[in-house]
Amino acid sequence: MHLRTPLLGILLLVAGLARGQTPASLTGDPRLDEKVSDLLRQMTLEEKVGQLMQHSSDDNATGPATKSNILNEIRSGRCGAMLNVTGAAYSKTLQTVAVKQSRLGIPLIFGYDVIHGYKTIFPICLGQAASWDVAAIEKADRIAAIEATSAGIHWTYSPMVDIARDPRWGRMSEGAGEDTYLGIQIAKARVHAFQGDDLSRPDTMLACAKHFAAYGAAQAGRDYYTTDLSEATLREVYLPPFKAAVDAGVATFMAAFNDLNGVPSSGNKFLLQTVLRGEWGFKGFVVSDWGSVNELQYHGYAASPRDAARLGFNAGVEMDMESKLYYPHLLGLVKEGKVTEEQITVAAGRILAMKARLGLLDDPFRYSDPAREKATLLRPEHLEAARDLARRACVLLKNDKQILPVQKEATVALVGPLADSRIDILGSWRGRGETSDAVTLLKGFQGVFPSDRLLYARGCDISGKDTTGFAEARAAADKADVVIAVLGESWDMSGEASSRSNLDLPGQQIALLTELHKSGKPIVVVLMCGRALTLENVLPLADAVLIAWIPGTMGGPAIADVVTGAYNPAGKLPVTFPRSVGQIPIFYNHKSSGRPQPPGERIQYKSNYLDSPNSPLFPFGFGLSYTKFTYDNLRVSAPILHAQGEPLTVSVTVRNEGGYDGEETVQLYIHDRVGSLTRPVRELKGFSKVFLKKGEEREVTFKLTPADLAFWRADLTFGPEPGKFEVFVGGDSDATLQDKFELAAD
Repeated sequence: MHLRTPLLGILLLVAGLARGQTPASLTGDPRLDEKVSDLLRQMTLEEKVGQLMQHSSDDNATGPATKSNILNEIRSGRCGAMLNVTGAAYSKTLQTVAVKQSRLGIPLIFGYDVIHGYKTIFPICLGQAASWDVAAIEKADRIAAIEATSAGIHWTYSPMVDIARDPRWGRMSEGAGEDTYLGIQIAKARVHAFQGDDLSRPDTMLACAKHFAAYGAAQAGRDYYTTDLSEATLREVYLPPFKAAVDAGVATFMAAFNDLNGVPSSGNKFLLQTVLRGEWGFKGFVVSDWGSVNELQYHGYAASPRDAARLGFNAGVEMDMESKLYYPHLLGLVKEGKVTEEQITVAAGRILAMKARLGLLDDPFRYSDPAREKATLLRPEHLEAARDLARRACVLLKNDKQILPVQKEATVALVGPLADSRIDILGSWRGRGETSDAVTLLKGFQGVFPSDRLLYARGCDISGKDTTGFAEARAAADKADVVIAVLGESWDMSGEASSRSNLDLPGQQIALLTELHKSGKPIVVVLMCGRALTLENVLPLADAVLIAWIPGTMGGPAIADVVTGAYNPAGKLPVTFPRSVGQIPIFYNHKSSGRPQPPGERIQYKSNYLDSPNSPLFPFGFGLSYTKFTYDNLRVSAPILHAQGEPLTVSVTVRNEGGYDGEETVQLYIHDRVGSLTRPVRELKGFSKVFLKKGEEREVTFKLTPADLAFWRADLTFGPEPGKFEVFVGGDSDATLQDKFELAAD
């Protein structure tokens, strides 16, 4: 029944158009439905195909753009959408061509990669996920939507909801990390932030769930590469955040670059029709990734550009981003009977429906107001929100002898290639963020420490072999009470097309840290990075390690707040940090083997390495505070959970026993001991952020229902299985406090 429902809707749409009637539920609004239907009745087949074409502006291109006379394409109705058009004035200029000079005056949709901010740049998405603060993440994307829409943008290619378990993959930086449950919560928040409750509001925009699907599972961590997964793993780990986006009302989907089990995502009927349209009932439209329809040829899946157009369109990709294949080939494919005019009508209708929902059919220029743009970008409250989220994103990994926080009376040596780099603090996919607006760590620390107690030295570059700056850095360290070394990756070492096979600090940074360590002064390492790094060679040289990710426009003041104790760090890792690249892929919710290694032991003929422990350097969910939280009195409300009974309540007492007020993310994990398919050793099923003053304690409760225990079973049906379960609660995925319960067979 699920598979037949969308097809029935399409047939009713086509039949309605043929009879001159309004198609049902294109937009959910009868008035807008009629507008769309009226346009479709007037359009030639060529104009309908034109709606399926998306071209890039040469301005700020985000891919290998192909040249074309874009104004002529717009005038002739061969362009339905553009990307990389930014600025209210520029968007108005191009929209005027579409509305005033094309035959039917159909407005364009302008799309842009608003990933972690538009003008006000927030921490990278992985850093935001480290806050485990869904409300703060939603607030960041709401601000991004307000800024971007003021600049003429209707559509963002966000959220990226790919689960990523391999930090070699550079695009780990754009997502929520390795866990499906956390990814689901963040996906829903991001969709709502961009789209709100009413897309007709001019400060809302279309969201786009990407990259569909399993792009984050590319072999060897190489971008654009192949993915091979069992269907059970696909459905259980990688698809749920996409389903959550659909449930949240996401307007568009983007097909991924990778192939999945031998079929490229941009030609994958299983993904785009069976799952997305059939099982999930998605009603928006699907766009290719940049040129991915054309790339069906390079995968060895299509024999020619015409064949690629046929395969991509018939699979369910309605809009062709920058391949420029649909217009020259779909018309001929209709004549050959390989594509139907009805399919094209449906695809064009879905795109027009989104234009209608945005209000563009009523007022094409409602997003193109330069005065609004000028008044909106970089508002003080936007900058303050960016500073706040950058603080919340920081994860404290080490703090020996409570070196942090640094006292404001101290003399500080601020050293490192990232301490005063404006571009690196913004990161990749930085929207229209400007280096002139970025506040570096040096600038942030100058707001706290007077010039005679703040010594700065670059020390070395991020990459390269030059060590001539070591002497200046060492001299600063010798004069200081504490050294703060700001190290990590440059802005272009993570993100798209930025996979790495070595996850150590690049260049001479470890050598610089070694030289600083010789000073005998306490050393705080602040790491700016877009992924999990291998830090076994860093930890012995540092008294404290703070992960700041790529913190954005207000990163400098935010990190100064954390380092000086104005803010007590509360971030938790959204990804596992490996000891070495040889452990990858490594993630907390792995399966057990038939010969599991006992904790802390290395026994022959068990599943272990000869040269490394199995355990990670830092587990998923880990993060220290300047205070100390303890957990006790874990209680499950009943020993048996019944299918039709009351939910189980899991309670725990959390106490702040340290000397600072602080916030803790309390995490709930379960383990299904026996299943028709083997189950992960732990699965995150809930988390709660609690703020406790020093000496304060609080009972934190979670609820578990049979639905929380469901999984894709051996017969590929979804649901729970009766049996015994263990429950764990603590501050990370290695939580030791545990209890148990049983799911009854009723």
